[in-house]
Amino acid sequence: MSAIQKRVLYTISIAVFLTSFTAMLYYGYKTFYIQSEFAKSNNYTYHFALIAEESENEYWRLIEQGARQAAEENAIFLEYVAPKRADNEQLLRLMDRLIAAKVDGIITQGVEGERFVDLVHKAVERGIPVITIDTDVKSSERNAYVGTDNFYAGQLAGRTIIENTTGEQYVGIVTGRLDAINQQQRIEGLKQEIASHPRIEIVALMESNITRIGATQATYELLKKHPEINALVGTSSLDGIGMVKGLEEIAPNKEVYITAFDVLPRTLDLIRSNKIDATIAQYPIEMGSKSVEVMIELQEQVLLNKEVFTETRILEKDDVQQSSGVTR
Repeated sequence: MSAIQKRVLYTISIAVFLTSFTAMLYYGYKTFYIQSEFAKSNNYTYHFALIAEESENEYWRLIEQGARQAAEENAIFLEYVAPKRADNEQLLRLMDRLIAAKVDGIITQGVEGERFVDLVHKAVERGIPVITIDTDVKSSERNAYVGTDNFYAGQLAGRTIIENTTGEQYVGIVTGRLDAINQQQRIEGLKQEIASHPRIEIVALMESNITRIGATQATYELLKKHPEINALVGTSSLDGIGMVKGLEEIAPNKEVYITAFDVLPRTLDLIRSNKIDATIAQYPIEMGSKSVEVMIELQEQVLLNKEVFTETRILEKDDVQQSSGVTR
């Protein structure tokens, strides 16, 4: 190879490297960008951040909707950030960046582990109030929790099986994430509620990774390995929808009592069409708006009540028959 050819090859290599490096920096910036200064010209009073479990998850978008409504009513700048896919490590990195950005308040899903506890301490130490939403971490110094009493929600799920079935019930559980505190609490509540009813037995549990296709696959595997299952319980918002699909794929004529979770429009449609028997309703829009209201209070005073539970109840066909959307 001649000296000229070597120089050309070297130049091309450098150009490719710089292009790749620039792209890496840009997309990394776009992924984790935190606005440290917000639009003063719009006369915002505070800058709050809402950290969701997963950016495009329907349930978290409803929480965002409620939070944004309350923020607009109170001249708050609300920043919505989240990992593209549920990932605790990415969520914690986002939280750390928001602390560095000196926002006025952080509303976030609680995450199990010392890293989250340390970050909450770091935020509070710097004068940034932290509210956990949807999932609480009581061992942290969080200023308040806003959301469902998840243990009670699990008890309600157990109650649907106790009150609406007869005979031996073999229960398969589809849960969003095994490492999620709220899912664990719902399962514990379910177990406690059915403990005094020996005719009801939990035979297996599988993870859906909070996706419809994951819930479909989990249901298929549960029924394949445990054909005796005649009751299914989902503990996250997309599980019910996926459970119906999984049941249709492996045993379309099998009678299975299905308890879902949340009030997504598709879940309510499936209740109306008798494919889901009941759902445990929590109200993400209310959670979002209430969390912003509580955060506004925290800017001026310490809360005496650090647990703000939003409504949770059982919905069956009669409850949703006249509803055209999310029941409220």
